[in-house]
Amino acid sequence: MQLDRTFAALSDPTRRAILARLASGEATVTQLRALSRISQPAMSRHLKVLEEAGLIEGRVAGQSRPRALKAEALTPARDWLEDVRAAFEQTYARLDALLAEMQDAPPNQTGDDT
Repeated sequence: MQLDRTFAALSDPTRRAILARLASGEATVTQLRALSRISQPAMSRHLKVLEEAGLIEGRVAGQSRPRALKAEALTPARDWLEDVRAAFEQTYARLDALLAEMQDAPPNQTGDDT
């Protein structure tokens, strides 16, 4: 499932840093490596995960292959998170209403005068 690949790609802090950098414009592998000082093979693996998740794309520019963010690929994840947030808000609204109702109710009378 594409959403699973997106969240798996976002689960790593280095990949999130790469996406944050690419949000300001495309960058080469050398520029991206400066973010976390990782090896070339490690950066290649991170980029492959991001590409397979559809979050970035590369192009050939002479001898370099700059990567760019595909922001639209984050839309399904954002929509899913928004649905979850809305469900939580509805649950909390019902809980708030119940708590307000309980506060307004008279104390429970058990009939025990002890």
